[in-house]
Amino acid sequence: MHASDPTSPLYPILSFLAIVVSFIPFSWHFRARNVGTCSYMLSTGLYSLVEFINSIIWADNVNNVAPVWCDISAQVIIGASVGITASTLAISRQLYNISLMNGHSMTPREKRRDTIINVVIAFGIPLLVMALHVVVQPRRFDIFEEIGCQPATFNTVAAYVLYFMWPVLIGFCSCVYSALTLRNFYNHRVEFAKVASTNSGMSPSRYIRLMLLVFVDMFCNTPIGVFAIIVSARAVVLPFSALSETVDFTSVQLVPASEWKADRLGRAAVEINHWVPVFCSFVFFIFFGFAEEAKKNYRKAYESLKELFSCGGSRVEANSNIKPR
Repeated sequence: MHASDPTSPLYPILSFLAIVVSFIPFSWHFRARNVGTCSYMLSTGLYSLVEFINSIIWADNVNNVAPVWCDISAQVIIGASVGITASTLAISRQLYNISLMNGHSMTPREKRRDTIINVVIAFGIPLLVMALHVVVQPRRFDIFEEIGCQPATFNTVAAYVLYFMWPVLIGFCSCVYSALTLRNFYNHRVEFAKVASTNSGMSPSRYIRLMLLVFVDMFCNTPIGVFAIIVSARAVVLPFSALSETVDFTSVQLVPASEWKADRLGRAAVEINHWVPVFCSFVFFIFFGFAEEAKKNYRKAYESLKELFSCGGSRVEANSNIKPR
């Protein structure tokens, strides 16, 4: 890999580990129908996978060697980057609804409706933003040396409304939900354990871990969204009508490391977005990979593997004891 990259080979290693830790808790969250956490793991896992592959292919070059992969990965980056904050909004909304229950469990119809709304938030918003980005997409994609494929965005006022503002807007909504949840938590703190377990089968410790995850995301990803807007707004913001003169979906912009690293704020924006999925993956695993529910699933997996290998060993031994006639 290129000697000028200070994260080589640290970044590929950590991004690969981020893929692994993103999907380790996925199965039991999926069984529990936790839409927000499942979407969070999918977003961070897929985002880390894309960045891992990109960091290897374009470690020391800026050649357009995999155009179809870049088409796909650029869309994944758009959807996953918004998906992380959208997942946090779904989680914060779930926690707020639980704090309102006052010990009354949800009916099956209410649970089904609540699940549909969370699916729309966690998956529908990223898909919407992916569709809206096409409106302000001037070319096929960009390739940054040491970073890889990135979505291309035309710097116009429409881009801030259709694309850049979403992480900030979603983060603000999460902040409102979280503030209301904290208020309800404070007003009903004595009944909190009963409320959480009655309505969702959720232990108080898991509820608090989800709240901490929401706060970490709000205080990290929302400022990153604001910072991205500030960095983009420093350049000349062109009128939307100029897009028709420059759009070319067959063209690709190649950006050497020396070029994108020359601007200190621009470099910070690129590298922060590069590290976001890795950071979010490890934060999620720290909160949920060592919890009691996780340890139970680890023990089940260990017992299943032990039983599988012991049965296999018994069959091999039995076969070896059969004497030929």
